Amino acid sequence: DEVISAALEWPSRTVILTGGEPLIYNLDVLCSKLHENGFTIHLETSGAYPLSGEVDWICLSPKKTAPPLTEVLENANELKVIVHNNDDLKWAESFVDRVSKTTKLYLQPEWGKQAGMMPVIIDHVKTNVKWSISLQSHKYMRIP
Repeated sequence: DEVISAALEWPSRTVILTGGEPLIYNLDVLCSKLHENGFTIHLETSGAYPLSGEVDWICLSPKKTAPPLTEVLENANELKVIVHNNDDLKWAESFVDRVSKTTKLYLQPEWGKQAGMMPVIIDHVKTNVKWSISLQSHKYMRIP
């Protein structure tokens, strides 16, 4: 109730549920209350847990240690793969046929490896135009 009360005072009408991992909780009541009060709900998840709550947008950012569930892959509006090394590009490609044709595809360099991985990602995106580049712009601007 405290979280919902605080959210109702926000000037923005979009709430982003992110982590840790929000789907370790049942989001049914929270999402219902937020929608009742006119909020749009975006979810950022690893996809390793079952979907709960009615959300308007799902950003799937899978982790190798806990593969995403089929139901999350099929409902993802966006797939964002963090790239630590060259093998992660192959791993990212393994999801393309498992998400909707309309799912937006993003590659994002791991922050500590962005200098080495950004040129690799750029080359991959140039030859695989279905992908776009995602950046953690707040880190480039040194905003915590």
